[in-house]
Amino acid sequence: MQRLSSFLLLAYGLAGLLLASCAHRPRPTAEVLTVATGASATPLTLFDEARNRAVPVTLYAAANQFARGTKTKLALLSHGYGGHSTDYSFIAHNLVAHGYTVASVQHELPTDEPLPTTGNPQVVRRPNWERGVQNLLFVRRKMLKAQPDLDADHLLLAGHSNGGDISMLFAHEHPALVEKVISLDNRRMPLPRTRQPRILALRSSDQPADAGVLPTMAEQAALGIRVVQLPATAHNDMWDGATEAQKQEINAFIDAFLVP
Repeated sequence: MQRLSSFLLLAYGLAGLLLASCAHRPRPTAEVLTVATGASATPLTLFDEARNRAVPVTLYAAANQFARGTKTKLALLSHGYGGHSTDYSFIAHNLVAHGYTVASVQHELPTDEPLPTTGNPQVVRRPNWERGVQNLLFVRRKMLKAQPDLDADHLLLAGHSNGGDISMLFAHEHPALVEKVISLDNRRMPLPRTRQPRILALRSSDQPADAGVLPTMAEQAALGIRVVQLPATAHNDMWDGATEAQKQEINAFIDAFLVP
């Protein structure tokens, strides 16, 4: 625990240890989930001087994760629009169990412009996604600089809805940095048609993707892209407010993807 505390102070001492807050809907607290899983959940606020922008992060890590003497993989988790970095703790804790340190990034701030709801989403929402990509790159740089035991070669991206669009754009623009991508029902940004990074797309029962976002069956087979329908899970159920059965199903597909 002392080594973990030292890591947190080293990584974020200059930025300060600040609680991030958002009240868009009730959510389970990180503290309750920490007790249940044995992993820590630490809210932090970084500051990107180049963009003059605060980047709140919730960091999930096993208590002994930095005392193992081996490199630890990094996962960057992106919430859906209007969401919060603590909204997907059931996924974050599962990734920690697979040996990842998880940085769940808060992409929207109260001062940001609303996400456009009219026009071509791939055009009018692109600035939001590009800002999200810059957030992820910034957090990745900070994490790798602060903790040499983090493995830069096995980056995992995961995101829900708009956060999935951000993750897919990152994979398009920086494929060499990413090993795996998990989409929880992103609907606008097309999945890369490539074998690397590896891609898992979990699809909701109620909200279809735009034309061209998902690969064809032939592309899925040729490239090893996994597209999985969840017939009992709606788009807005893919967060900590899901039922236990829904959470277990989502994590089961993630488990199978991470341990093929």
